[in-house]
Amino acid sequence: MLSAVITEIKKVEHGFKHILEAGDSLLKDTSQDHLKTAATLIAGGSYQERMLGTWLLGLLSPANNKALTWLKTKVVADDNWRVQEMLAKAFDHYCSSIGYEKALPEIRLWLNDPHPNLNRAVVEGLRIWTARPYFKEHPETAIRMISKLKSKESEYLRKSVGNALRDISKKHRELVLEEVGGWNLEQPHIAFVYKLVMK
Repeated sequence: MLSAVITEIKKVEHGFKHILEAGDSLLKDTSQDHLKTAATLIAGGSYQERMLGTWLLGLLSPANNKALTWLKTKVVADDNWRVQEMLAKAFDHYCSSIGYEKALPEIRLWLNDPHPNLNRAVVEGLRIWTARPYFKEHPETAIRMISKLKSKESEYLRKSVGNALRDISKKHRELVLEEVGGWNLEQPHIAFVYKLVMK
């Protein structure tokens, strides 16, 4: 069955819908060891396989700590941007499933990790943050958490930070302006994010 699923998803080069559907379908097959299947997929040769493995780990992660750990330690190192986009979706699924407030310790853990891919997975996965439960009622918490990444070395990450804060500013402009008003714009990395926020 798995080889047939892989053959099908490899026919599609763009988008995520087919991956999400394939993951949901695999999860319904209770005769399979889903964690073992995910391990096989994230070691696959095609990015489509690794995307599917990442999504399957995301589906498993709310009830399986090993799946969550593999997202943090194995998937994070994948150099394909599509796999990293799926990591963001997988992490948001985890947060949504257990509740965003309950997920706060894990969110902070990922945001404070030295790996920029892990940081970005949170920033991207939870966009638009203030449309999510808990952060909807606590926009200042979302702004503060995202803003801590403004001076990171990775431009890929800083773009995500700037875009996420700009999203939030559409409904909470005063709060975002208050945050960025205290930034040191003489630092190039911070100035880069500021320009994106104020775009």
